[in-house]
Amino acid sequence: MNLNELATSLHDCRQCGLSANRTQVVFGTGHPNASIMFVGEAPGFHEDKQGIPFVGAAGKLLTQLLESVGLSREEIYIANVVKCRPPNNRNPSPEEIDTCRPFLEQQVQLIQPKLVCSLGNFATQTLLGRKVGITKVRGQVFHLPQFVLFPLLHPAAALHQGGLLTPLREDFQKLKSVLQSMMEQSDSPPSSESAPTDSQAPTLPVQMDLF
Repeated sequence: MNLNELATSLHDCRQCGLSANRTQVVFGTGHPNASIMFVGEAPGFHEDKQGIPFVGAAGKLLTQLLESVGLSREEIYIANVVKCRPPNNRNPSPEEIDTCRPFLEQQVQLIQPKLVCSLGNFATQTLLGRKVGITKVRGQVFHLPQFVLFPLLHPAAALHQGGLLTPLREDFQKLKSVLQSMMEQSDSPPSSESAPTDSQAPTLPVQMDLF
């Protein structure tokens, strides 16, 4: 199964109650072989109408933040943990997250990103597999078996709480340093003198663009 086939298979998904109120499933957008993937929480009003993640005010801020570190939406992939809009933009329930989690995992397996940036609590907890607060782990690097995880504050939270905007911008500058470090590691020839350790980035298939 490829990414388009997975998207088609979810077009009329009825596996949880969110299907009763949505306009459409919001699967994901971007480069199908991106080295960098961003994962948010759930679609909002504008995403539900357009079928594309991060197209409202938070999406505009995300685009600006990406451009500030030399990235474009065309070269990354953007998805959400939950593919349908929760009523009134409420938080997704644990049951809804568990229902949608396999689809996110399939997206990650098909795209094979080297770096995944989780936006906010729900995406970070889902990808880390444990309950953590985003303010405790934001801007840190986690070396997971399939990819490097870099948690960030959610752009919507920064818009609602003005005091979070500066930390979010700072985290994107940290992200720029992480990207640079990963590019340098990719360019460096492997050394026979040192074996990989848990603190090093996992060895992953080479992707098309940044690394």
